[in-house]
Amino acid sequence: MTTAAPELLTVPEVMARLKVGRTKVYDLIRTHRLVSIKVDGCRRIPDNAVRDFIAGQIGEAA
Repeated sequence: MTTAAPELLTVPEVMARLKVGRTKVYDLIRTHRLVSIKVDGCRRIPDNAVRDFIAGQIGEAA
């Protein structure tokens, strides 16, 4: 059984999904609250990392 690789999102795509600014996205990456990788110098965030972040925030709010 193979699992599909997560979709890699750009910083602007994550900004749109989280409804936050560029600085906030990079702050979340810097503080390791949002997982990211670099692909040839470009920052990419797996879509499952965004879902995990949102789920964690919902869990903290409950």
